[in-house]
Amino acid sequence: MKNSITYRLSYGILIIVLFGVFFINIGLGSVSIPFKEVLIALTGGEVSKESWKYIILNYRLPKAFTAILVGSGLSLSGLLMQTLFRNPLAGPFVLGISSGASLGVSLLVLGSSFIAGSSLLAVSSASIAIAASLGSFLVLMAVMVVASKIRDTMAILIIGLMFGSITTAIVSVLSYFSNSEKLQQYIFWTFGSLGDLSWNALLLFSIIITLGILMSIYSLKSLNSLLLGENYAKSLGLNIKKSRFLIIIATSLLAGSVTAFAGPIAFIGLAVPHLTKQIFNTTNHRILLPAILLYGAIIMLICDTIAQLPSSDYTLPINAITSLVGAPVVIWLLTRKRKMIF
Repeated sequence: MKNSITYRLSYGILIIVLFGVFFINIGLGSVSIPFKEVLIALTGGEVSKESWKYIILNYRLPKAFTAILVGSGLSLSGLLMQTLFRNPLAGPFVLGISSGASLGVSLLVLGSSFIAGSSLLAVSSASIAIAASLGSFLVLMAVMVVASKIRDTMAILIIGLMFGSITTAIVSVLSYFSNSEKLQQYIFWTFGSLGDLSWNALLLFSIIITLGILMSIYSLKSLNSLLLGENYAKSLGLNIKKSRFLIIIATSLLAGSVTAFAGPIAFIGLAVPHLTKQIFNTTNHRILLPAILLYGAIIMLICDTIAQLPSSDYTLPINAITSLVGAPVVIWLLTRKRKMIF
């Protein structure tokens, strides 16, 4: 009972922190806007400058929501993969989902250097998202076909890594033959971006993330059973093949949609699950799942705020900030705890 109250209090604190970081993220940027004006804009009041209202409602607000979805989605998909493979180094992209997305984008962007007519598609951010989605989907289907014929879960991990190596090799060949302009465009995509989504795209993104979260909630019992190994899970009557498929599909929806809409973003999916386990001191997924969603959103918002370089015209790559800011925190926490909970 005491632990239950403690966890609820922790969730409440995290929600308050999330709202605070969300508000700060919207208030800071290249254009200095008083926080009072931000609050007025968010509550539907009259802002002193129309340009401020436009910046807040059409750029900063959707970007902040994107950061929440990206952080939550990657963090949860990382937890799913670490539990499924019982490997602390597993992340949301071990099945080759990110590599498949990179292949799709590279075929669209880099392929236009020597494929006639494809250059018209490369100019659209929507076409890049579609290409990334198709690439992720094709790699996922290949992994699923192989997974249906293999009993060993660790073999699926290795196969996913092999698919990742194959796609990376193809991207390298395309990069070698591409011109500098297209290569730069592709590299900018690999940096990741949270600020390119319209409200319609954000709605679609949120629906996909919600589906992934619901599938993860449905798999909570399976995830807790898998903590002690597949043999133990089977003794409890768990259908390993069905549970594995559900977890892989949920991970694909979460990590695949993030890569398609925001690009390949590192660190969050690997580190946030460990960070949450260290702070909450538990491996119970019923407790970890909401905490990880909140921590992922908070950390992503903080990283995005730093990447914006407030009051500056420059914006740093979000992919670099997530690692530069987050990795030292996890190292410090593991050093202080002196053990890893898994």
